[in-house]
Amino acid sequence: MAYLFTSESVSEGHPDKIADQISDALIDNFLAFDPNSKVACETLVTTGQVVLAGEVKSDIYLDVQKIARDVINRIGYTKSEYMFEGNSCGVLSAIHEQSADINQGVDRKTPEEQGAGDQGMMFGYATNETENYMPLALDLSHMILRELAALRRENKDITYLRPDSKSQVTIEYSDDNVPQRIDAIVVSTQHDDFDEEEAMLAKIKSDIINILIPRVKAQLKPELQKLFTSDIKYHINPTGKFVIGGPHGDTGLTGRKIIVDTYGGKGAHGGGAFSGKDPSKVDRSAAYATRHIAKNMVAAGVADEILVQVSYAIGVAAPMGIYINTYGTSKVGMTDGEIAKKVEELFDMRPYAIEQRLKLRNPIYEESAAYGHMGRKNEKVTKTFYSPYREPVTKEVELFTWEKLDYVDKIKAAFGL
Repeated sequence: MAYLFTSESVSEGHPDKIADQISDALIDNFLAFDPNSKVACETLVTTGQVVLAGEVKSDIYLDVQKIARDVINRIGYTKSEYMFEGNSCGVLSAIHEQSADINQGVDRKTPEEQGAGDQGMMFGYATNETENYMPLALDLSHMILRELAALRRENKDITYLRPDSKSQVTIEYSDDNVPQRIDAIVVSTQHDDFDEEEAMLAKIKSDIINILIPRVKAQLKPELQKLFTSDIKYHINPTGKFVIGGPHGDTGLTGRKIIVDTYGGKGAHGGGAFSGKDPSKVDRSAAYATRHIAKNMVAAGVADEILVQVSYAIGVAAPMGIYINTYGTSKVGMTDGEIAKKVEELFDMRPYAIEQRLKLRNPIYEESAAYGHMGRKNEKVTKTFYSPYREPVTKEVELFTWEKLDYVDKIKAAFGL
């Protein structure tokens, strides 16, 4: 029997995502000036206020207020009527030095034996239902909000948009897990005030359906465009007026959108957030590494869908174990346990090895803090960082290294594909 599956996304202007982006901007600045920095920083945003807290071990001192304000302004909170504005909001820093008790479990005389920054389990997932090996409902949810943000910045076809928004896509699948059609799309977007509420709601709904959705469809392959039928149920700003939004409407915190950040409810999640953590924290680095494994395995043809789990003990380099679930889609005539053994041989999952393989000690994280950490474009960019206490640093860095299909040939050789 056909079934429905739903995923959601939130925009860069959502309060929780503002917090994530500030935390990751701090990570990038610390790593730019001191690649060995150990950082775990959390951000809270509310009406006219930003609070930074966490632990840092680094040889650089940063102007954290300016970094936070620059992120807020880039997102688009630049007007006083938003009740949260980059140049005027208060920024309180409660960042202090990292616990020596934790650090002694991570640092080692031999870098290769670097211990995991915490215990826990991390999951990576991939499916061949999209070109980027991501679940379709989540991919479309992200696309809707990226395009909505582009329309907001253009300020031409739609002129009333404010930064805060959410989307949700429900897809009908066949019994053999193939997308059949889009059942429902939900978009809630913050907007300027209108004189007349009924006309406002009609205008917003019309613009989303007739301007935004065609721009999203135009980016898709024909077979995915066919999923957009005339029977889609649209829920556009279903509560009505959405003028009060952003941190004035809801408090935002780092790490509260972990399903949006990963696979939209497909696969699994170990519970650890990413943003604000340097790569010695396996919550982040091992989640990227397991995504890298899962994507390369599916791309190599091992299975149509794969879930990879890895687990660690704090201060211990070698993982507790690797688990594989192919959901019955394996193409290699091996049990999932046998596949896991091969994965252990192909991928060194010690924290230092992950950092080196995926180049994680670079300032590459702010870009990941909105619209998902997975399924993104692997590319090289040049970034410049400033400190009032050091000369500026300019670096060419590679973004989303965990999305590279650089192990496909090795996997094919190992599995005889």
